[in-house]
Amino acid sequence: MSNAQRPYRQVARAAAAQNLRQRIVMAFHDQMLTRWIDEITLDEVAAAAGTTRRTVIRLFGGKEGLLDSVITLVWDKATPRLALPSDATLETALGALLAQYESGGDMTIRFIAQEGRHPLLREPLNQGRRNHRAWVAAHFGNAVGSLEELERERQIARLVVATDVYTWKLLRRDLGYAPEDVSVLIAGMITRIVGASLLIVGMITRIIGGITQCRTIG
Repeated sequence: MSNAQRPYRQVARAAAAQNLRQRIVMAFHDQMLTRWIDEITLDEVAAAAGTTRRTVIRLFGGKEGLLDSVITLVWDKATPRLALPSDATLETALGALLAQYESGGDMTIRFIAQEGRHPLLREPLNQGRRNHRAWVAAHFGNAVGSLEELERERQIARLVVATDVYTWKLLRRDLGYAPEDVSVLIAGMITRIVGASLLIVGMITRIIGGITQCRTIG
């Protein structure tokens, strides 16, 4: 083999190895969408990926290694949404959220359903919950920022529920709405919650104004 051929062969081998890893991870991923983790065997994963059980163990160690790789795969789908600036429009922010749910929402629901049986899922899911609340506060917090602290927390909690993956699942999977209809429905929830916040602020302002006026007259 010439010196010129050697780097090419090395690159080709590395690409083939990476492709094999991806096939194995996706084989496990696809099995997880319809079956519980405990039911899936390494032999089935290997067969679906076109390799051997021994190779799967060599590359991932076992099901925990495979699960960790699937968690990373799903986690990475949140990156575009989390990278949005806080002043992104409602349309942009909601679009990024729903794009994430369309590509990874079903697996996230599967993760949550098995959280109690697989400790490896617990911290990523808890981190995801924290990230989601922080994201909601960053993108919609200004609209409720002038409320009293307790009411602001309540409004953020309502916004978290309106944009939660289970809300998406209910509308998209259980009720069968198309993606564009889900977007309209969730956007409507958000605007109503934010609108209610503005009404509350206006009401409080009028009450305070009335009290001040009474004191002035008195």
